[in-house]
Amino acid sequence: MERYAHISGWGAYVPEQVVHNDDIAQVLPTSDEWIRERTGISCRRVAADHEHASTLGLRAARRALAVADLDPGRVELILVATSTPDYLVPCTACLIQDGLGARRAGACDILAACSGFVYGVAMGAGLIRAGLLNNALVVGTEVLSRVMDWTDRSTSILFGDGAGAVVLQASEEPGGFLGATLGADGSGADFISIRIGARLPFESSAEPISELLYMNGHEVFRFASRIMVQSTRDAARSAGLEVQDLDLLIPHQANARILQVAAKQLGLPAGKVYSNLDRYGNTSAASIPLAIVDAVDEGLIQPGDRIGMVAFGGGLTWAGCVVEWTYGPADRAWSVWRRSLHASRSGVARARSVLSRLEHRLEALEDRVRRRDLERNGRPARARARDAGE
Repeated sequence: MERYAHISGWGAYVPEQVVHNDDIAQVLPTSDEWIRERTGISCRRVAADHEHASTLGLRAARRALAVADLDPGRVELILVATSTPDYLVPCTACLIQDGLGARRAGACDILAACSGFVYGVAMGAGLIRAGLLNNALVVGTEVLSRVMDWTDRSTSILFGDGAGAVVLQASEEPGGFLGATLGADGSGADFISIRIGARLPFESSAEPISELLYMNGHEVFRFASRIMVQSTRDAARSAGLEVQDLDLLIPHQANARILQVAAKQLGLPAGKVYSNLDRYGNTSAASIPLAIVDAVDEGLIQPGDRIGMVAFGGGLTWAGCVVEWTYGPADRAWSVWRRSLHASRSGVARARSVLSRLEHRLEALEDRVRRRDLERNGRPARARARDAGE
């Protein structure tokens, strides 16, 4: 029978600290009016010192699993889209996997900048439809405040921190993921960059932070205005639809002007293009899942709606997909007993993860004791006993 991949759970998390335009105006030659007029942003969230891409993503993932009422032990794949991973190695997805206690899940990061979340949805849904797995978790999480120069007006006014996640589950019921388009143009790689990696000496990480996040705003605007329109049309076509058939388009929340240009060229009224840019800023790979959660909470997404998602980002990359929405909040209004059961299962999964880490440490200790025995006696006691018996 044909398999379908449905979004069965969704969740988001943003840091508590809010940075308003007026706060930025205290240190830069700008104003709330200037920022709003050019970007549509009024404030953004900034992670606390103890928060990272993994911790934000973990909170969003737990909420998504709770909405889906899915035991972390049943998750088979975790895909994390981020441009600000905790480390180069290990990947942030593995840290989230451990935090969830999802011991059966494979895990990897997707480095496709702001397009990464849509890439992840397409990849996870494709694997489900191919019959390779039944449950996948896709997370978009960013702490862009860590790679910004807050004295650079061209970038510091744009970006914010946050995380969002969705659960994809296999079903024989038609609907869910309907189609996608993915693309890239590496000839524009220099337009958006965070220059940390093996290509540069690692000592360069100590350079002034202004060397980290760079964006050619003019070129990005030209590229985005074109590719957002093209990707939306291609994604709708891949689903056998026209753009006008979409009930709601959720674009990457980059800049209000880009969204306005794209909506106009697509012939979509403002009510069909969702934006929460004003309160979060550009959260890169987290922007679309954050917008999904807000749109659901605001009653703008209902079961049966056909939702388009479209993004562009550094690389240059772009991606679009269409899903037929399956569940609304009322379908996920679990009883107190069921919520308690899910919390208990999740707690057990996390406890197993803690025990697994303890097991690794005990194995390491055992190995150290064995090597010490070798150093003291030349050979293990068992080998010496065998020789004595001969």
